[in-house]
Amino acid sequence: MPRMVETSSERTATPIIATDEQLAQVKFDGQGLVVCVMQEAGTGRVLQVAYMNEEALRRTLDSGRMWYWSRSRQEFWRKGDTSGDRQWLREAYFDCDGDALLFVIDQEGRGACHTGERSCFSSAFGPHAADV
Repeated sequence: MPRMVETSSERTATPIIATDEQLAQVKFDGQGLVVCVMQEAGTGRVLQVAYMNEEALRRTLDSGRMWYWSRSRQEFWRKGDTSGDRQWLREAYFDCDGDALLFVIDQEGRGACHTGERSCFSSAFGPHAADV
């Protein structure tokens, strides 16, 4: 598998080669978007949910860095370019219906959430069994 070194970090990017047949299985919604879930490679913890259009998906697979489509700003963004909290692609999956993507990533920096938390899922409904 080809590897390329990011000049701004010691980490390496892992491009993933997807076939046209695999890419054709991804079902984008009426706005041209598909939901994607980012899961931390070392822990299995879900860090973030975001959206991609076809170009963001191709950029992610080709570069090994996570690219998204901002629904509010209507523009591409590569995770970490402003915050420094970069995400490095390790594995990529599409679900059985083709309408959701799962990316296994290495999270660099504080965390995935814009609030500074490691995960966007830091708020829980409760109480939980461990809290009772």
